[in-house]
Amino acid sequence: MPNNCHISISVPVNMQYTVIMSKRKSKETHLAVGECVSQVHRILRERFCHQRLPVKPVGLDSQYKHLLELLRRTAVHGESNSVLIVGPRGSGKTMLLRCALRELLEQQEVKKNVLLVHLSGLLQTDDRIALKEITRQLHLENVVGDKVFGSFAENLVFLLEALKKGDKSLSRPVFFVLEEFDLFAHHKNQTLLYNLLDVSQSAQAPVAVVGLTCRLDVLELLEKRVKSRFSHRQIHLLSSMSFSQYQDVFRSELTLADDFPDSKFSQEWNFSVSKLCEEKSVEEILQKHFNSSKDFRSLHLLLLLALSRVSVSNPTLRAVDLLEAGRVCFADSKANILHGLSILELCLIIAMKHLNDIYEGEPFNFQMVHNEYKKFIQRKSQSVHNFEKPVVIKAFEHLLQLELIQPVDAGVCKVQREYQLMRLMLDHTQVMEALQRYPQCPTDVRQWANSSFG
Repeated sequence: MPNNCHISISVPVNMQYTVIMSKRKSKETHLAVGECVSQVHRILRERFCHQRLPVKPVGLDSQYKHLLELLRRTAVHGESNSVLIVGPRGSGKTMLLRCALRELLEQQEVKKNVLLVHLSGLLQTDDRIALKEITRQLHLENVVGDKVFGSFAENLVFLLEALKKGDKSLSRPVFFVLEEFDLFAHHKNQTLLYNLLDVSQSAQAPVAVVGLTCRLDVLELLEKRVKSRFSHRQIHLLSSMSFSQYQDVFRSELTLADDFPDSKFSQEWNFSVSKLCEEKSVEEILQKHFNSSKDFRSLHLLLLLALSRVSVSNPTLRAVDLLEAGRVCFADSKANILHGLSILELCLIIAMKHLNDIYEGEPFNFQMVHNEYKKFIQRKSQSVHNFEKPVVIKAFEHLLQLELIQPVDAGVCKVQREYQLMRLMLDHTQVMEALQRYPQCPTDVRQWANSSFG
């Protein structure tokens, strides 16, 4: 073939366009590390701060189905119900209810008809405030106007009557959500609870009363007339999660979804999370957390602290980040206060520790502490300054203000302050750990603390 011969291949225009667009797309999906890190921070913070609900509540399938069915019967069939969701703080009571409501309100017919009223025992501290809030949330301020009602029941019935639809002469279903349900039981005569439960029991209007509380004995707080109108349905959220399930939640909470803008970064992040789960030190931190509290709130706090250490220089989560976050979570606030004490105040704490050891935890007074301190000063007068008694009393009073010591009986005022009985609010371990970390602690003071005598 001659050298000057050229072969031309014609490529269709649409194929050229596809090639160019695919190149552009590949460039667009590869973000800078800084941008990827900020995206990770945004996504995971939303997850950890409960700003976005999970697809389905974890480990609460039966409770979720039960609650959803009760709410559906009210919303679709007009059947009135009442139920209590009981569980410790952080167990997911509000999350369970929000997930059930989200699924229910996805149906257009339900969304159009159902009305939601949220009340909190912390905010609506009496029935008058609660009734105003119900009127406001049902948008019935104009209907009520300046009307004067003879009783709470009359007012509530009027509100529910005002919600009746003109075409079918049927009331719209109303969900009353009562957060901190036990606090409503402290209202005078429990009028709000009585009337809401009375309406839910009678056929006046389709109403669902959902109470959320962390008190197991909540039914004992109700008056007999209120209790008789409650359906006695209770949904308990007592975690039966195993440690392996807890580890799975830990992994899933940190894993990035497939729709993350930079797929390469997402794969690297998810791989680092998988490697992290295999590390022994991480397993120990999770085990410690699991043993102290199984709720996700404390886990999210741990992950949030660890996430704050992710940066452009450290774009993935490391075991050292979780170790540091765990140390902050389990930090002893009282032991931390000891780090800011003066040497004199620290000596008084050690004197109290020795008195606790000698008298097996019996209360002590200032005079006893001062005597122990004096004994130490006489032995080690070269290394520690000998303070006058008024200065020592001032230091003792400062420890009382910090609540590191507490009077045995605060009501006794006749006893001189030097002889008022006190207790040390720290144990042996807390004192010793604080001494190890105390900056530039004199050797004699540390040795005195380690000695088995005063």
